[in-house]
Amino acid sequence: MARAQGARAGMALGFESVYGTPPASGSFWKMPFASTTLGTDQPLLGNELLGYGRDPLPPVKDAITSDGDVVVPIDPRFLGIWLKALFGAPTTTGASAPYTHEFQSGAYNLPSMAIEVQNPDVPSFRMMSGVKANSISWTMNRSGLVTATISCIAQGESKATSSAAGTLTEMALGRFGAFNGAIKREGTLLADVVSGQITYTNNLDRVETIRDDGKIGGADEGIAMLSGEVVVRFGDTVLLDQAVSGAPCELDFGYTIDADTKLNLVAHEVYLPRPRLPITGPGGMQATFAWQAALNSAEGVMCTATLLNDVADFDNPS
Repeated sequence: MARAQGARAGMALGFESVYGTPPASGSFWKMPFASTTLGTDQPLLGNELLGYGRDPLPPVKDAITSDGDVVVPIDPRFLGIWLKALFGAPTTTGASAPYTHEFQSGAYNLPSMAIEVQNPDVPSFRMMSGVKANSISWTMNRSGLVTATISCIAQGESKATSSAAGTLTEMALGRFGAFNGAIKREGTLLADVVSGQITYTNNLDRVETIRDDGKIGGADEGIAMLSGEVVVRFGDTVLLDQAVSGAPCELDFGYTIDADTKLNLVAHEVYLPRPRLPITGPGGMQATFAWQAALNSAEGVMCTATLLNDVADFDNPS
């Protein structure tokens, strides 16, 4: 008997035209991922009734929860699909490659997805429908693999012994490396940065309606939030002076392979808290700035993600 292995697992993703209704077979991408916890659980409630002795009566099923995380590579092609889920459809320019896709925060109606997690050896194919991307988080370091964690909320899950996604459309994978990364302040490379952490969240609110299939009614968009940390060697007082004054600045978190292959997330108005400056030994001192972004009145948005690649659009394949 075959047993499921991560090396044989697969993931298919397609955008839904109607919330909770997966697209037709053949309208899915084959998605790369490092790990996932996407799935459905339903806990049991212990029976509290008395009068039947010391041994408990059978438990009762509680509400169903469908959600989880997907750890994905930060790359110039597939990341555009996740950015569409997080920000909504981009504004795309360019008659031919390279195409420039501009995603902006603050969209009111985010698209929903259907994601099928595949274990063909069992076989088990679990289709998550009504999936919305709640947040993305990643860390920028000098070395190491560059991945992001996407947190999702789904309406429900259906199980089958064969795939409902059909033949998947594939794209070539070309990952950004840690050495491709840079953090800029007001357009100038920020000096002595040790690491950076970025989290964008849509603060989705589950609509937990009462219905006979156990599914939620939807996931409504809340107030978006963009925040993170920048850890720097204490070599100047540029960030410290800004924190003390309370003035905002623009931060740009980017990866560049070449002139035609780039990713930039620009937080247009960033505020810094005043940090402690600990001295922990004879080595270099570091300061951690836990920044928060806000709406910039001139740009009209809190942040803009710009992706340059050779993909014309992120509509479902057909």
